[in-house]
Amino acid sequence: MSSARTTATGSTPTRVDFTSFAASVSRIQRLGNTFVRVTFCGDELADFYAAGLDQRIKLIFPVEGTGLGTFPRGGADWFSAWRELPQDERCPMRTYTVRAARPELREIDIDFVAHGDVGPATRWVNRARVGDNLLLVGPDARTLVPGDGPVGGVEFRPGSATRVLLAGDETAAPAICSIVESLSADTCGQVFIEVATEADILPLRAPERVSVSWLARERRSNGEHGAALGRAVRAWASEMIAPGDGAAEALTDVDAEVDILWDVPNGFTGTEQAPQLYAWIAGEAGCIKELRRFLVRDAGIHRDDVAFMGYWRAGRPEN
Repeated sequence: MSSARTTATGSTPTRVDFTSFAASVSRIQRLGNTFVRVTFCGDELADFYAAGLDQRIKLIFPVEGTGLGTFPRGGADWFSAWRELPQDERCPMRTYTVRAARPELREIDIDFVAHGDVGPATRWVNRARVGDNLLLVGPDARTLVPGDGPVGGVEFRPGSATRVLLAGDETAAPAICSIVESLSADTCGQVFIEVATEADILPLRAPERVSVSWLARERRSNGEHGAALGRAVRAWASEMIAPGDGAAEALTDVDAEVDILWDVPNGFTGTEQAPQLYAWIAGEAGCIKELRRFLVRDAGIHRDDVAFMGYWRAGRPEN
């Protein structure tokens, strides 16, 4: 693939304001060894704007003793108001993917990766019961201003690419599964999802020409996180991606221990030269950094055709 890329302008993102929605747990379902699906319900969710794909929202967890009452639900600048709260009054906030949304039923499904008991999200889900209350921060359909680009929180933007590559670990599995189920029937591509054990392999409906490979660490890499995913992507690329006809692109090195590892090209704007392959990779920051470097420097994919997101850092529990 050539490294040349000329971007056309003219598309506009879909604008919508984000607000908090009160919800409670209506169902809890264990999926394998690692995943727990929690279904939230609430009358306010009728106004949630479901964008699909890898849509991200914020979950607001209660503070011990005061619950959710200190969270600033009013006003457009709720985030600043939340940041200004004393630490012991600030409800923990974490980012999760909407696995499925049914506004007509006032329901949202969130898949949690439940391992350990160290962060506010894992502690909460390990103890969750039907009827427990939570706040969800997401787009409010009542404020929608339509455009021909994605809504905030949606990072999968393949544009007119003829093939897709999706790769990630279990933290990216809900997003990948949601994307795959949203793909058109004529999509061609490859999906790699690394999980801890074979019991974590989930049923997934994919278009006929999209191949899905689940990689269980217990069988493939002696438990080393990211190793099976890295090998699989490299082996696939060596067979399926034609050598680039331009020089390898220079990349500014990113320190995965310090910097935010998140770069999403605006594929929705369109290009004069349509990319052959669009890659979406997410998961542990160090692993994703190396995969992105390989895809751009070695496989010859233009960096504007690779969306990469470090969801978490090894050794730093953040969930």
